[in-house]
Amino acid sequence: MTTEAQNPIKSVETAFRILEEVRNMDGARGADIASVLDMPPSTLHNYLSTLQQEGYLVKEDEEYTLGLRFIYFGDYAKHRLKLYRIAKRNIDELAEQTGEMANLLVEENGLGIYVAVSRSERALRLESYVQEREHLHCTAVGKAILAYLNDDRLLQIVEQHGLPQMTENTITTPERLHTELETVHERGIAFDREERLNGLQCCAAPILENGVPLGAVSVSGPKSRMQGQVFDQEVPQMVRDTANAIEIDLVHSTQ
Repeated sequence: MTTEAQNPIKSVETAFRILEEVRNMDGARGADIASVLDMPPSTLHNYLSTLQQEGYLVKEDEEYTLGLRFIYFGDYAKHRLKLYRIAKRNIDELAEQTGEMANLLVEENGLGIYVAVSRSERALRLESYVQEREHLHCTAVGKAILAYLNDDRLLQIVEQHGLPQMTENTITTPERLHTELETVHERGIAFDREERLNGLQCCAAPILENGVPLGAVSVSGPKSRMQGQVFDQEVPQMVRDTANAIEIDLVHSTQ
């Protein structure tokens, strides 16, 4: 499965590059966007004014930000996903039960998409951790999915997206990843030991349907709290139980 268009339309690619850059910069002036994207200001202006006209950008005091129109797309995409509708309540309960951040992630085009994130009152507020799209090899929730994909699909994802290093603990070779995924498959639980972000640890379990991963659920927290028996046994058991409950609900739900 490839995501590369045979005849990509450059203007569409450019429009999305602009939107992504505005998001990355959390709002930006036209001159800054033009500099980052190396675009002539006059050309960029045409894109910005068109995106503003259609409601995808808002201009305030010479700075462009994403328009609220995107909310409708995000809500629609999430709620049409049965897994989200079924699992959201379970993710909220898991966050309260563990006192940490609970996540629901699905794979799309070889990357991970967080479709639900729930935090307890004491959980870390790590907006930078929950990316729009996430590499799968460096998170527990990603590895929980990779471990149940067939070999051809796994190879395709690695060839397409690589194994970029995020911390000194990140797995960066196919051989190490294969060994890790075999262990994940055997025990039904995956761990992230500061592989995505220094100081943060995570454990995850897959959500399966006839052996095929629909997604995965995880709990993330600071290493100071996620260690010892809590990290090795207690939280993994709660994550497994949550994944199992979601699997049962998926089978019997009429949503």
